[in-house]
Amino acid sequence: MRMPRALALLACTAALAATTSACSGATKPAAGGGTDFKVSPTSPAAQGPLDSFTWSLYAEPYTLDYALAYDYPPNTVLANVCEQLLRVTPDLKIVPGLAVKWSQPDPRTLVYTLRPGVKFHDGTTMTADDVVASLKRQMDPKTGSPWGSSFKSVDSIEKTGPLEVTIRLGKEDVLFSELMAASPGTVVSAASLKKEGKDYGTPKGKLNCTGPYALDSWAQGDSITLKKNAAYWDKTLTPKSEKVKFTFIEDAAARSNAFLSGTADGGYLVPSSSFAQLKAGNKGSLLFGPNTAAADLAVLDFHGVLANLKVRKALSMALDRKNIIKAAAGGVGVPAKAPAARGAWALAPEKTAELYDTLPEPVYDVEAAKKLVQEAHATGRTLTIATSTLAPEISVVANAVQDAGRRIGLDVKLKPVSPDAYSSIFVDPDAREGLDLVITNGYDNTPDPLEFYQYLHTGDFGNYGRWSDAEYDVAFDKANSEPDPAKRAELTAKLQKIAMAELPIIPVYEAPFSVYLGKRITGAPTGIAQLYFPWAATIGASQR
Repeated sequence: MRMPRALALLACTAALAATTSACSGATKPAAGGGTDFKVSPTSPAAQGPLDSFTWSLYAEPYTLDYALAYDYPPNTVLANVCEQLLRVTPDLKIVPGLAVKWSQPDPRTLVYTLRPGVKFHDGTTMTADDVVASLKRQMDPKTGSPWGSSFKSVDSIEKTGPLEVTIRLGKEDVLFSELMAASPGTVVSAASLKKEGKDYGTPKGKLNCTGPYALDSWAQGDSITLKKNAAYWDKTLTPKSEKVKFTFIEDAAARSNAFLSGTADGGYLVPSSSFAQLKAGNKGSLLFGPNTAAADLAVLDFHGVLANLKVRKALSMALDRKNIIKAAAGGVGVPAKAPAARGAWALAPEKTAELYDTLPEPVYDVEAAKKLVQEAHATGRTLTIATSTLAPEISVVANAVQDAGRRIGLDVKLKPVSPDAYSSIFVDPDAREGLDLVITNGYDNTPDPLEFYQYLHTGDFGNYGRWSDAEYDVAFDKANSEPDPAKRAELTAKLQKIAMAELPIIPVYEAPFSVYLGKRITGAPTGIAQLYFPWAATIGASQR
């Protein structure tokens, strides 16, 4: 949530993901109770075709423009329509996508060889010109892309052959090449971009991409419908359903009722408040998948009461994380030890135990926290946190923060905002005015914990509070120039250490990804990889 925060995709390997003890950062219930669960990257395979199925989103996408999509709802739809140069699979590996291969002749040069014969939805053939136009658009300030900062190291993007694109970097940037498997690497028809103009990505416009589904209609305020792309290039992902209809249900109870009544066949990010009801209803399956997300508190104002590190530490120490997990995550989760979740460390799994598991559990000590507030001369001072009906856990955590503040002498005000306005906090600096804290769900796009920590680099788009630390910036640049994953993980641990010492982001808890599947469908990936993998193509009938 960014509910954007860094969209993500890595975590455990398939083997680990199938266990209940070593995956995604949150694989067993918090101490003291909760819902029993296990984590697996996929649901049982589909057994037959479907005419259509209906998928529930917790909010209507604010855009279907790949360059502006920076949150769960738009990316959940676009994952089936538009594709990237590279692809992230349900078992969280990066593999060829629209680029059949890629190479790095030197540390600052990337060469992508495009897949021949790929057709856009209008029947035209993808070329290097489309790739150049799609990527350069992300860099254009007029686009206003939240992904623009991902291209900060790019000097040039050039067509070097009919099916070859060469990208030259001003400095080494490991994360950039990995992000070609996420929104920054999306390829769309250059001709359609020019034709649609300002309508592109809106309910008035059209999308012309290469995915297994094409946009059929967008009835604003009601639904989005996709239709099967019969000419899709990847025959291993030929869609099993002719159509997919997305509906938008913001209210958690109404969404649960839609699942139980069959009005919606399934949906990701199931409200945790509905876990018990959905399991008891016996109308489908509630499944959990690999996740790289952690629920955090991002500091938005370093000029107010939270400018004092003692106050930030005090607030962290006053959070009753175990009870927050029970109330906000249905008991399915664990206290977060650091801003980036354990699941985000799987690129170098041999380092995870050493660099993440050895971190201390978060301290819960209200009296010590109260003393810190007094030492900071902050007793009675006010701070404001945003709350919203966008997801039930937001209000749960916001209320917990307010209670924690009261216990240690801080006056925490809750500012209710609409779901759309809440999402705007993560893309519009003006929407952060008057706020000290926002609840985020920090997730990565790449199989690399370094990606999360880039968002705390000075000036990065994802650095919502404009925090700045010279030592941190130097450490980040060093890590981002290290090609070896294990060595890069060790350098990333230094960033983790600084972040935990300074707390520009206060970790709260981790939980696995969730999906609900009604009895008539199956085959969906269960993890956060659904943000870029064409998950709808694998969904079919549960019986032949």
